[in-house]
Amino acid sequence: MRWDQNVLWHFLSTAENSGYDLRIIFLSFRYLHSENLPPSKMHKIILFPAFYENQDMKKVSLLILVLLLFGTTSKVSSQNYKKPVFDAKTRLAWHQQHLEMQKNTPHGKLKWRHIGPLLMSGRVTDLAVPHDKPHTFYVASASGGVWKTENEGTTWQPIFDDAPSGSVGAISVDPSNTDTVWVGFGEANIFRSSMSGTGVYRSDDGGKTWSHKGLADSQHIARIVVHPQNSKIVYVAASGHEYTPNKQRGVFKTTDGGNTWKKVLYEDEMTGAIDLIINPKDPNVLYASMWHRIRRPWSDPLPGPGGGIYKSTDGGDTWKLITNGLPKRGKAGRMGIALAASKPNVVYVLVDNHEIARKARPGELDSYGRPRKDVLKGAQVFRSNDAGKTWTKTSTDGRTMTRLFSTYGWVFGQIRVDPNDENTTYIMGVPLLRSTDGGKKYEQLYYRGLHGDHHAMWINPKNSKHIINGNDGGVNISYDGGKTWKDIDNLPLVQFYNVAVDNARPFNVYGSIQDNNSWVGPSNHRPGVHPKTAWKRTAGGEASYHAVDPDNPNILYSESFYGRIQRTDLSKGRRGTKSIVPRARRGAPPLRGQWLAPFIISPHDSKTIYHGMQYVFKSTNRGDSWTRISDDLSYNDPKKRGNISFQTISSLSESPIKAGLLYAGTDDGRVHVTKDDGKSWKEILNGLPPKTWVSRVVASKYDEGTVYLTKNGKRDNDFQVYVYRSRDYGETWTDISKGIPGGPVNVIKEDPKNKNVLYVGTDLGVYVSTDGAKTWNVLGTGLPITFVHDLVIHTRDGVAVIATHGRGMFTLNVRSFQK
Repeated sequence: MRWDQNVLWHFLSTAENSGYDLRIIFLSFRYLHSENLPPSKMHKIILFPAFYENQDMKKVSLLILVLLLFGTTSKVSSQNYKKPVFDAKTRLAWHQQHLEMQKNTPHGKLKWRHIGPLLMSGRVTDLAVPHDKPHTFYVASASGGVWKTENEGTTWQPIFDDAPSGSVGAISVDPSNTDTVWVGFGEANIFRSSMSGTGVYRSDDGGKTWSHKGLADSQHIARIVVHPQNSKIVYVAASGHEYTPNKQRGVFKTTDGGNTWKKVLYEDEMTGAIDLIINPKDPNVLYASMWHRIRRPWSDPLPGPGGGIYKSTDGGDTWKLITNGLPKRGKAGRMGIALAASKPNVVYVLVDNHEIARKARPGELDSYGRPRKDVLKGAQVFRSNDAGKTWTKTSTDGRTMTRLFSTYGWVFGQIRVDPNDENTTYIMGVPLLRSTDGGKKYEQLYYRGLHGDHHAMWINPKNSKHIINGNDGGVNISYDGGKTWKDIDNLPLVQFYNVAVDNARPFNVYGSIQDNNSWVGPSNHRPGVHPKTAWKRTAGGEASYHAVDPDNPNILYSESFYGRIQRTDLSKGRRGTKSIVPRARRGAPPLRGQWLAPFIISPHDSKTIYHGMQYVFKSTNRGDSWTRISDDLSYNDPKKRGNISFQTISSLSESPIKAGLLYAGTDDGRVHVTKDDGKSWKEILNGLPPKTWVSRVVASKYDEGTVYLTKNGKRDNDFQVYVYRSRDYGETWTDISKGIPGGPVNVIKEDPKNKNVLYVGTDLGVYVSTDGAKTWNVLGTGLPITFVHDLVIHTRDGVAVIATHGRGMFTLNVRSFQK
């Protein structure tokens, strides 16, 4: 007899809700799913003893017994839980399905139009420059794909828009044949908005065509190193999954151009390679940085028992840990490495040191406004003059180094050495720092237009004053060693989180941008034709929803991260903004808000707004005062309280038909409804995948009892398509995703004029159904594969607007669906 997987999924979820470690539950399910085990072999779960730490073994045994007892029943299977999808093979198949749907869409005459903005860019993760083409270079972006310029940034060409993911971690040009380009997908920096990829690709014609070369389950690639004399030999630093353990991480080597790979450096399922360098004068010598690279949705990554700097002297066949003089394991976080090409025995390491420097002062906050407990030593530079045998700390402790990583050293870790001077180094963090005395004293490089948060750098080996820098604002170029910088602001990599519209003519679009605050621009904007200054800074931070008062277009609601809602009277300029954050009740726990905390204006009264933290709040006077109308709607598990706000409301919706009919979904997977404006709430999970982030809940404008819901399993390494509809206020749910190839799913919306038309945004693109979710098609043409985080349909004009996380905003006329 085989396991009913719906039963298994239900009971594993139930067990986790009862307090069992998520790693046990996840790995048990993954193991059983892959082995298709009968109940009689359930005891094999004990093959995972490493994940039983801090567990009561009697309780674990009881869990196994319960699973055995219920493994032969089908009572729960009627709920029909949709099985998660973890494997890379399925993701690649979905990608091919999407390309076929894109090619054959019946809506091909509808064209997406990019509306910008083009006065800024987005996060650049890596750069590659052919040594024989001084004006050509390639850019790897965090979520906007791969780009190429042949005129030093005057113009750009996207060269892999149909890749399975827009997230790129590494790019490298073959020194022996500069038409050969290698790309590793999946950003290795850990961000809230870092996305996964599907392995390594190679182009032999300068980016015109590409072939997949494996390592698809690594998901995040930190570095690709091509042997300087042998094009067949390539090394890859694979960081591995961000949220879950996996084995395809570490350093890999190919000797046949990527047809086969050998894992040459590996520690465990939670430790991956984050940096890798080769000695250009002796290619048998390599250095690798290993990092305990894993996180949970509620906590920043912390150093683990593994990791460190390794060295190989035989082309990667064997490795030796070389940490004499470096911070101890368990205290050393991410580490970047660099070698002096002019003097290869000189090697530098940039360490995120988690040793405690001092206790925090009373009331001291970190960069995100969170209370500090301890202040870490943070960024430190170590140097070896003997090829890694010994290390000496060179950097001087002080404010300059402390501020380099701010409070998030796992985001940074890049260091470079001037190829012509072993004593000149650059280290990248929030600012860009340079030392000319062997890493002892660092000074900040600053110039107007040089963005913060630095992740990539190339120094011209023929002219050290020529530097290209990649950061959260795109690309900057210096021709004088960093004294002045040219800002390349025409690379369209803008990472929007949201979109909102008003009713101006033409209507305006509003959105918040990763590390670039909030902006507003006209919906008819044409980049390169209209002035780029048509886009303007507006109220709200880098993580904000926006809502324009329908009765007074000068009133704009926005927020900063973690739910710090505010109201702005645009007619009053900078003085028109007022904080309207609700307050916790006396003696109650502090409020928790998601990175983007949802708030809505009631469709029945523009003075009434609702705001979601862990509670739902209601205001009837535009936020001047608030009433809490719910208890904590999350699971509020003490084990999942960390330094990242979690177990919060992630989506809110009020019925346009009935006032006070509200739905709330949370980031830990709960969904509730109230029919009486918060007097009572009911959980509505029947048939929904448990413990999975609610990305959107939408009450129908056509039928009072109908509600739509999407879930996003990214943080559990689950790429399943979760799209549901209920016609009975959430009592039961029906899967309406058939025909959509692959998730995660970020948003669903109804058409405002045709009840049979639905729109869905995923990490691949936009899909539309014109028959009430019976069938789905790719919507329009001209849109690259991109992360569609939000979408809205303008009611008056019949225009769809999407906010992509990596390619800016696009519009498309959908009036043909509304006839």
